[in-house]
Amino acid sequence: MQFNTKIAVVVREDLAMWQKLNVTAFTISGLTQLDSIMGKAYVDASNLAYLPMLGQPVLVFKAPSHKIATIHNRILNRGVHHTIYTEELFATSHDDANRAAVKAVATADLNLVGLAMHGDRKMVDKVVKGLKLHD
Repeated sequence: MQFNTKIAVVVREDLAMWQKLNVTAFTISGLTQLDSIMGKAYVDASNLAYLPMLGQPVLVFKAPSHKIATIHNRILNRGVHHTIYTEELFATSHDDANRAAVKAVATADLNLVGLAMHGDRKMVDKVVKGLKLHD
């Protein structure tokens, strides 16, 4: 099935595996605020209901540190819905501290280690152009 929109995550390639997974989970969680990307609840054969998940695949890309800022600029220039994760968030212990850590840094100075985005498929393709899928 071909979707008109795309969900993509970009993580800095030199992170530890647990950090890559953490960044992916946290950045995707923010996109769930967009009702248009959520699927319907699941129900198994025993009639037990499960929470809905995203209604389309998520592509996870890797990028070197210097490329993350470029990707962020592309997102900003195209108005694509997105979330960010900065390196400072690895040292915080709760949501309020996370927001304070981001608030303390100007956009151009953010030490980004990952981000997630959702938008028109062609637009997201332009944003992630040149990146390789995470392996």
